[in-house]
Amino acid sequence: MENLGLNIVLILILIGYHLGLWKLFIKAGRPGWEALIPVYSFYIMLKLTGRPVWWMVLYFIPVINVIVWISILIDFAKSYGKVGFGEHVASIVVPFIAFPVWGFDQKTKYLGQSATQEFKEKHPYKKTAAREWADAILFAVVAATLIRSFILEAYTIPTGSMEKSLLIGDFLFVSKVDYGPRIPMTPIAFPFAHHTMPVTGTKAYIDAINLKYRRLPGFVDIKRGDVVVFNYPEGDTVVLETQAEASYYQLVRQMGREQVRSNPGFTIVERPVDKRENYIKRCQAIGGDTLSIVKGQVYVNGKPNENSPTSQISFQVSTDGTSLNPQALLDMNISYREEAFGVYTLHMTYEQAKVVGAWSNVKSVRPEISEANVSSPAIFPHDPRYKWNEDNFGPLVVPGKGLTIKLDTLNLPLYRRAIEVYEDNKLELRGSQIFINDQPATSYTFKMDYYWMMGDNRHNSLDSRFWGFVPEDHIVGKAKFIWMSFDANGSFLSKIRWDRIFMGIH
Repeated sequence: MENLGLNIVLILILIGYHLGLWKLFIKAGRPGWEALIPVYSFYIMLKLTGRPVWWMVLYFIPVINVIVWISILIDFAKSYGKVGFGEHVASIVVPFIAFPVWGFDQKTKYLGQSATQEFKEKHPYKKTAAREWADAILFAVVAATLIRSFILEAYTIPTGSMEKSLLIGDFLFVSKVDYGPRIPMTPIAFPFAHHTMPVTGTKAYIDAINLKYRRLPGFVDIKRGDVVVFNYPEGDTVVLETQAEASYYQLVRQMGREQVRSNPGFTIVERPVDKRENYIKRCQAIGGDTLSIVKGQVYVNGKPNENSPTSQISFQVSTDGTSLNPQALLDMNISYREEAFGVYTLHMTYEQAKVVGAWSNVKSVRPEISEANVSSPAIFPHDPRYKWNEDNFGPLVVPGKGLTIKLDTLNLPLYRRAIEVYEDNKLELRGSQIFINDQPATSYTFKMDYYWMMGDNRHNSLDSRFWGFVPEDHIVGKAKFIWMSFDANGSFLSKIRWDRIFMGIH
């Protein structure tokens, strides 16, 4: 019954809008039936308002088309002498009411093309100070939204997963044009909010309209070694109360799906692709690559990947019983914890490990590398048959667009989520037989490119080792440079890391 009621309301809205548009077209000397033809009616509105015909191109670009549509509705109202702020709001918010009222009002006449200079000289009107401010704010919001959606977006480093390459408190710009701007998939959203409103904590978007993945042409493809911002692949379902500590899928693996779903203390929400949390990692492998990790070293296609000089791991440091110098560690930006008397765990680069190893009270510095052939349940694909952990992993083939991979019950856990969730197929395992869209399958050809992303802080990073591949439709952009950096542990002017301002990201 709810759906029936909603459908009736939508039908009434459409009838009201097109009836009003019909009457207003007739007032302008156009045939009323033109109002009933999608796209063509927009073209007629462009002609009646005096806007250039090339704006028709903008009609087909998500986000931009919403802004253009609002502009045309306002211009259309002006063409009939409706210049008040309230009248313009009505033409945007409730045109299915405003248009019929004006259409049947004998006093409302078509005055001409409101966007032309001739019209403005013939029908001048003075804006109030409040109206001037409202227009200025609207223009600023529209401009900022377009820049944020298609060109450049600010991003803050919230965690230490990329240390020492990127530090907590770094503010950086992410280029949308390098890999090609992704057309917003959830176009109706509150400006400048990602997925949650800052004060109310409610959703900052309307997911009733969800567009297919499309991307405008870019200048480069994603390469190994690029620092990339992307939407968290496992962020499609979120438990709000635990999202900072454990993902929904971690909870399901630990507790079982029914127990998680029925828990009264959990608020579970589902998010579209472009409204999932933003992560930043370094690309280690692209579609078609064979990736493995041996004793912490990443290998791609049999060759060791070049490690960033700022990448770090955990080291166990033993002293002669005296304490490490905390100021020296702070100066080197090394995080640490004391495990036992004279035994510490330090997160640092290999170069820093050499420096610490030369201190007079340090007896040994040993990298903490997991043993091979030891399975970790937290590691992708979360199957005990795979004896993989964060330091010893693979080999596995990263899916790529057009790449065909043979499927069997052993490698299915590696590719099931990509086939079923990211590429929207129905996948079933009936005994030992795999069925895709109710057809028996022994292989699968992927529709998208995928990437393997890892943090430079290898022992403190939630990355592809834990949740698998990053699909191309999750890619946000390329990290370009740091424009500001704050150190929470600093004091006064030393809170700003001056040496990192406008530093490029490599």
